[in-house]
Amino acid sequence: MVGLIVRRLAQLVLLLLGISFLVFMSMHIAPGDPATIIGGPTASASDLEAIRADMGLDRPVLVQYFDYLGGILQGDFGYSYQTGQAVTDAILTRFPNSIKLAVASMVVAVIIGIVAGMIAAIKQNSWIDITSTTFSLAGVSIPNFWLGAMLILIFSVNLQWLPVGGLNSSIFTIQGIKELILPAVTLGTASAALIARMSRSSMLEVVRSDYIRTAKAKGVRQRSLIWVHALRNAMIPVITVIGINFGGLLGGTIITEQVFAINGVGRLMIDAIAARDFPVVQGTVLLVAGIFVVVNLIVDLVYAFIDPRITYN
Repeated sequence: MVGLIVRRLAQLVLLLLGISFLVFMSMHIAPGDPATIIGGPTASASDLEAIRADMGLDRPVLVQYFDYLGGILQGDFGYSYQTGQAVTDAILTRFPNSIKLAVASMVVAVIIGIVAGMIAAIKQNSWIDITSTTFSLAGVSIPNFWLGAMLILIFSVNLQWLPVGGLNSSIFTIQGIKELILPAVTLGTASAALIARMSRSSMLEVVRSDYIRTAKAKGVRQRSLIWVHALRNAMIPVITVIGINFGGLLGGTIITEQVFAINGVGRLMIDAIAARDFPVVQGTVLLVAGIFVVVNLIVDLVYAFIDPRITYN
């Protein structure tokens, strides 16, 4: 297990190096000039040259990259071209909203997905199974921006039950929970559909196993058979889907944050891309990539906890 963690951490470093290089180069190759955006339409050619020199944009791209990499190794991710704020501070200010949204969405997805998938498997070919499969297909197909707009129209505009957007209140207050419901449902619906489909197929495979038939022949009650013997083994592939989806949810918050006007990392990334704010874009992408890899490492560790037969020697 220790060897697995060391290997994965080494892979994490190499992966982040590769991602940092690709993002850095793609931002510098893409059309547009940060100096022009910062200087504005009235800036003269000499002003633009001064801005480029001040930000180091007049040096070769590879030199800029290695300077940036050296700063990262010292914990310095640079400063925003727009605001002059440290990238680390800008991300840490917005990150709590994104992580709250991602965790809440994952909770919604796991609860709905596992429960719907298990019930559909137990009641195979019944109206419950057909309904669950239909909603799973719809959940995967519906885009977040449309679903979010519809939820706002129904529950915020027409019924006036929930706020339109935000995440300005603490999640430990009633108002904070209300602000989180619509974005969490919007972001978690597609993941819930995937988890439900995986839970159903995994449970159907497990309940047809020999050890389940043996337990049933010995007179084990149906409830114990499903929730004690079958569920644990059925959860192994489901955990894979949950881990991958949680990493993806942090990237998926971009659209949801735009729809619900949430000041999170995703919205920060969109604004930085539009303004050609290289350091902020690079910092946010590295954050999302790093969390994605760490979540997958945690998933591998959870495998061993659920099924002791799994080893990583």
